[in-house]
Amino acid sequence: MNYLDRLENESIYIIREAYNQIRDVALLWSIGKDSTTLLWLIRKAFFGQIPFPVIHLDTGYKFKEIYHYRDTIGKEWGLDVIVHKNEEAIQRGVCPEKGKLDCCTELKTNALKQIVKKKDLKALYLGIRRDEHGIRAKERYFSVRDEDFEWDYKGQAPELWGQYKTKTADEEHIRVHPLLGWTELDIWEYIYRERIPIVDLYLAREGKRFRSIGCETCCQPIVSEADTIEKIIEELRTTTISERSGRAQDKESDYMMQKLRSLGYM
Repeated sequence: MNYLDRLENESIYIIREAYNQIRDVALLWSIGKDSTTLLWLIRKAFFGQIPFPVIHLDTGYKFKEIYHYRDTIGKEWGLDVIVHKNEEAIQRGVCPEKGKLDCCTELKTNALKQIVKKKDLKALYLGIRRDEHGIRAKERYFSVRDEDFEWDYKGQAPELWGQYKTKTADEEHIRVHPLLGWTELDIWEYIYRERIPIVDLYLAREGKRFRSIGCETCCQPIVSEADTIEKIIEELRTTTISERSGRAQDKESDYMMQKLRSLGYM
């Protein structure tokens, strides 16, 4: 068994364990490489099917390529895609220009609160990884959020392999992170091996590509000639630049990202 096989097996074990214990679940799908890799793993875990909804939080500021990919893959893979917007916040004029913290809180965090409560979800699968950001390194594979969606990252109990917290109070829900132990390089090597389709924003055009994608207003491309997945893998083996260096909310401050995470941000 090689390294990618081991990662795949561990992730599938976590995916199945969560679904075995908690049936009111959904996958949060940003359309990025990580959540799409998780989507692929869930399909493998359940023999080509996904027995629960896939949620996409639409801020209204995503790249057009993301919307096209969502609709195409959703149809081809037979996904039960739920697209949700915080319409009330949009009507109030919430936007990136009026403050990134407020925008992320309203259009992502509060939008997520709305759909979780509407669907009475008890768990969410997310494609986050520990190596993305310092605050995400504090996460657990099974991470509890309280009734206000807040995360007590200082008060978490240790998590031993195979010993997960799957029981919560009625007002709480659990975030399940099957990719937590993967790295960015692992993700791309797995995408290459499995031939997982990706949004082409990740591939270089005219000397630039996006290493992390989300809202168009908050993402900046990096200088790169990596126009194939093989070249992305080679690039990552030598780079010293942070993966999320092009994401505006990450540039604000470490405190901002930690604050967003504690309030329920992905």
